[in-house]
Amino acid sequence: MNRKLENSELERLDVEGFKEAEKSPMIIILDNVRSLNNIGSVFRTADAFLVQKIYLCGITATPPHKDIRKTALGATESVDWEYRKDTLELVEELKSNHIKVISVEQAENAIMLNAFQTDPKTTVALIFGNEVKGVSQEVVSASDAVLEIPQLGTKHSLNISVSAGIVVWDLWSKLHAQK
Repeated sequence: MNRKLENSELERLDVEGFKEAEKSPMIIILDNVRSLNNIGSVFRTADAFLVQKIYLCGITATPPHKDIRKTALGATESVDWEYRKDTLELVEELKSNHIKVISVEQAENAIMLNAFQTDPKTTVALIFGNEVKGVSQEVVSASDAVLEIPQLGTKHSLNISVSAGIVVWDLWSKLHAQK
């Protein structure tokens, strides 16, 4: 029989341990994300996979907010984050610092996530967009690449927090398979 583990048995990092831990070479950018629950969920994903930082851009709300806190469950305290008004300016700044900027979107010449490979020595900034409009066209155009999550059903999109979980997990698992 399998027994569920108690939280105390999981041997998780505390906030200080998280801050000191070696981070995955990933940054998350939220481009005009409306839902506070989505923002909180992305913080939890970022915490789970030791993401370096989250940039909250445009209309994306910032902590502290009770609805972000409700889904983040404390991850706003562990994961570094910063607000930026203009996503495009941030993209240009990151690119000038040799960070590979990747929009997660459905676009011409997009690379399917399952075919994408990343170099553990290169930090990637993953951009997730607005729940209705996605990543803005100007940001997609300025990106180094576009990743698309393969979808086989009748719907054309996934929830942004689900997309973030899929992409971050996929890249994290590929990076750790290379070690």
